[in-house]
Amino acid sequence: MAYFSASNEHVTAQVAKTLAEATDADLFEIVPEQIYTAEDLDWNNKKSRSTVEMHDSTARPAVASKVENMDQYTTIYVGFPIWWYTAPRIINTFLEQYDLKGKTIIPFATSGGSGMGKSGEDLKKASAPDANWILPGEVLNGNPPVDSLKAWVATLK
Repeated sequence: MAYFSASNEHVTAQVAKTLAEATDADLFEIVPEQIYTAEDLDWNNKKSRSTVEMHDSTARPAVASKVENMDQYTTIYVGFPIWWYTAPRIINTFLEQYDLKGKTIIPFATSGGSGMGKSGEDLKKASAPDANWILPGEVLNGNPPVDSLKAWVATLK
Protein backbone atom coordinates (compact mmCIF):
# COMPACT_ATOMS: atom_id res chain seq x y z
CA MET A 1 0.00 0.00 0.00
CA ALA A 2 1.58 3.26 -1.15
CA TYR A 3 0.03 6.66 -0.68
CA PHE A 4 0.72 10.35 -1.13
CA SER A 5 -0.93 12.86 1.18
CA ALA A 6 -0.04 16.52 0.77
CA SER A 7 -2.40 18.57 2.92
CA ASN A 8 -2.12 19.29 6.62
CA GLU A 9 -5.35 17.37 7.16
CA HIS A 10 -3.68 14.12 6.01
CA VAL A 11 -6.99 12.82 4.65
CA THR A 12 -5.39 10.39 2.21
CA ALA A 13 -2.96 9.16 4.88
CA GLN A 14 -5.82 8.28 7.22
CA VAL A 15 -7.68 6.37 4.52
CA ALA A 16 -4.48 4.54 3.50
CA LYS A 17 -3.80 3.48 7.09
CA THR A 18 -7.32 2.12 7.49
CA LEU A 19 -7.16 0.35 4.12
CA ALA A 20 -3.79 -1.17 5.05
CA GLU A 21 -5.40 -2.48 8.23
CA ALA A 22 -8.34 -3.88 6.24
CA THR A 23 -6.04 -5.66 3.78
CA ASP A 24 -3.21 -6.54 6.18
CA ALA A 25 -0.85 -4.66 3.86
CA ASP A 26 2.50 -2.99 4.40
CA LEU A 27 2.29 0.80 4.26
CA PHE A 28 4.60 3.16 2.36
CA GLU A 29 4.25 6.93 2.30
CA ILE A 30 5.25 8.59 -0.96
CA VAL A 31 7.14 11.62 0.34
CA PRO A 32 8.36 14.29 -2.07
CA GLU A 33 11.99 15.37 -1.86
CA GLN A 34 10.68 18.91 -1.65
CA ILE A 35 7.68 18.97 0.70
CA TYR A 36 4.64 20.88 -0.56
CA THR A 37 3.87 24.07 1.34
CA ALA A 38 0.43 25.64 1.60
CA GLU A 39 1.50 28.11 -1.09
CA ASP A 40 2.57 25.20 -3.34
CA LEU A 41 -0.89 23.68 -3.00
CA ASP A 42 -2.84 26.87 -3.81
CA TRP A 43 -4.82 25.70 -6.83
CA ASN A 44 -6.16 29.24 -7.34
CA ASN A 45 -2.64 30.51 -8.06
CA LYS A 46 -1.60 29.75 -11.65
CA LYS A 47 2.06 29.97 -10.60
CA SER A 48 1.84 27.66 -7.59
CA ARG A 49 3.97 24.53 -7.73
CA SER A 50 1.04 22.12 -7.88
CA THR A 51 -0.70 24.11 -10.63
CA VAL A 52 2.45 24.28 -12.74
CA GLU A 53 3.07 20.53 -12.28
CA MET A 54 -0.47 19.56 -13.14
CA HIS A 55 -0.44 21.62 -16.31
CA ASP A 56 2.71 19.78 -17.47
CA SER A 57 2.00 16.11 -18.16
CA THR A 58 5.76 15.42 -18.21
CA ALA A 59 6.38 16.87 -14.72
CA ARG A 60 7.84 14.28 -12.35
CA PRO A 61 8.42 15.67 -8.84
CA ALA A 62 11.19 13.75 -7.10
CA VAL A 63 10.31 11.15 -4.46
CA ALA A 64 12.47 11.05 -1.31
CA SER A 65 12.73 7.24 -1.03
CA LYS A 66 11.83 3.96 -2.70
CA VAL A 67 10.03 0.83 -1.54
CA GLU A 68 12.55 -1.80 -0.47
CA ASN A 69 12.10 -5.09 -2.32
CA MET A 70 9.19 -4.02 -4.53
CA ASP A 71 9.59 -7.38 -6.29
CA GLN A 72 8.01 -9.16 -3.30
CA TYR A 73 4.64 -7.47 -3.87
CA THR A 74 2.09 -8.73 -6.38
CA THR A 75 -0.71 -6.27 -5.56
CA ILE A 76 -0.14 -2.58 -4.96
CA TYR A 77 -2.81 -0.17 -3.77
CA VAL A 78 -1.86 3.39 -4.73
CA GLY A 79 -3.61 6.25 -2.95
CA PHE A 80 -3.61 9.95 -3.64
CA PRO A 81 -5.73 13.11 -3.47
CA ILE A 82 -7.41 14.06 -6.73
CA TRP A 83 -5.72 17.11 -8.25
CA TRP A 84 -7.23 18.67 -11.36
CA TYR A 85 -9.42 15.57 -11.86
CA THR A 86 -6.48 13.15 -11.88
CA ALA A 87 -3.56 11.89 -9.80
CA PRO A 88 -0.77 14.26 -8.74
CA ARG A 89 2.33 13.93 -10.95
CA ILE A 90 4.33 12.52 -8.04
CA ILE A 91 2.30 9.31 -8.42
CA ASN A 92 3.72 8.97 -11.94
CA THR A 93 7.21 9.43 -10.48
CA PHE A 94 6.55 6.74 -7.89
CA LEU A 95 5.22 4.20 -10.40
CA GLU A 96 7.96 4.84 -12.94
CA GLN A 97 10.66 3.90 -10.41
CA TYR A 98 9.76 0.21 -10.62
CA ASP A 99 9.22 -2.63 -13.06
CA LEU A 100 5.50 -3.22 -12.48
CA LYS A 101 4.93 -5.66 -15.33
CA GLY A 102 2.43 -8.28 -14.21
CA LYS A 103 1.70 -6.62 -10.86
CA THR A 104 -1.87 -5.69 -9.95
CA ILE A 105 -2.38 -2.00 -9.22
CA ILE A 106 -5.51 -0.72 -7.51
CA PRO A 107 -5.85 3.06 -7.33
CA PHE A 108 -7.81 4.83 -4.61
CA ALA A 109 -8.23 8.50 -3.95
CA THR A 110 -9.65 11.16 -1.71
CA SER A 111 -11.35 14.20 -3.13
CA GLY A 112 -13.04 17.38 -2.07
CA GLY A 113 -15.76 16.93 -4.65
CA SER A 114 -14.72 15.09 -7.80
CA GLY A 115 -14.62 11.40 -8.60
CA MET A 116 -11.75 9.27 -9.88
CA GLY A 117 -12.23 10.66 -13.36
CA LYS A 118 -9.66 9.10 -15.66
CA SER A 119 -6.87 9.11 -13.07
CA GLY A 120 -6.34 5.35 -13.21
CA GLU A 121 -6.40 5.29 -17.00
CA ASP A 122 -4.01 8.26 -17.09
CA LEU A 123 -1.57 6.53 -14.72
CA LYS A 124 -1.75 3.25 -16.59
CA LYS A 125 -1.08 4.87 -19.96
CA ALA A 126 1.72 7.18 -18.79
CA SER A 127 3.52 5.24 -16.08
CA ALA A 128 2.69 1.53 -15.83
CA PRO A 129 1.17 0.16 -19.04
CA ASP A 130 2.39 -3.40 -18.37
CA ALA A 131 0.72 -3.69 -14.97
CA ASN A 132 -2.70 -5.25 -14.41
CA TRP A 133 -4.88 -2.36 -13.34
CA ILE A 134 -8.19 -2.70 -11.55
CA LEU A 135 -10.02 0.36 -12.78
CA PRO A 136 -11.50 2.83 -12.33
CA GLY A 137 -10.42 2.67 -8.69
CA GLU A 138 -12.40 4.16 -5.84
CA VAL A 139 -12.80 7.50 -4.10
CA LEU A 140 -12.68 6.77 -0.36
CA ASN A 141 -13.67 9.87 1.56
CA GLY A 142 -14.52 10.33 5.21
CA ASN A 143 -12.13 7.65 6.49
CA PRO A 144 -14.45 4.69 5.91
CA PRO A 145 -14.47 1.97 8.58
CA VAL A 146 -12.40 -1.19 8.17
CA ASP A 147 -15.48 -3.35 7.49
CA SER A 148 -16.64 -1.21 4.56
CA LEU A 149 -13.12 -1.24 3.10
CA LYS A 150 -12.99 -5.03 3.43
CA ALA A 151 -16.31 -5.19 1.58
CA TRP A 152 -14.93 -2.98 -1.21
CA VAL A 153 -11.76 -5.06 -1.51
CA ALA A 154 -13.87 -8.25 -1.74
CA THR A 155 -15.55 -6.83 -4.87
CA LEU A 156 -12.18 -6.50 -6.61
CA LYS A 157 -11.60 -10.21 -7.05
